[in-house]
Amino acid sequence: MTNRYDTGMQVRRRILGDAHVDRAEAAKTPFDLPFQTMITESAWGTVWASEGISDRERSMLTLALLAALGNFEEIPMHIRATARTGASKQDVLEAFQHVAIYAGVPRANHALKLAKQTYAEMDAETGTPSGTT
Repeated sequence: MTNRYDTGMQVRRRILGDAHVDRAEAAKTPFDLPFQTMITESAWGTVWASEGISDRERSMLTLALLAALGNFEEIPMHIRATARTGASKQDVLEAFQHVAIYAGVPRANHALKLAKQTYAEMDAETGTPSGTT
């Protein structure tokens, strides 16, 4: 493995949490190992490891891009990551409002629905309601 891989794993664990990364690592197979290595090195070891913008800003950008492109499957994972990146519920709402204007209301609406569901799950897991924004 490379330094970028090691850096990527550290960043991935910092942003997504050990439990998530451990589950993902346990699910790897020889078939998808090259793909998982590429994602760890590229997404986490290069893009997310960059100090050019904050984790909060990167989190907001990621959520907006996922919603704008209709890649809804990863939105809950990145909503959960906001607890570690510092992106507030208001930040997420602002990002999705941009999606509504620049990429379409239906995509932003679906992203908001997923965010609300995920925040509710997070609140239930911690036993502390955090409000709607």
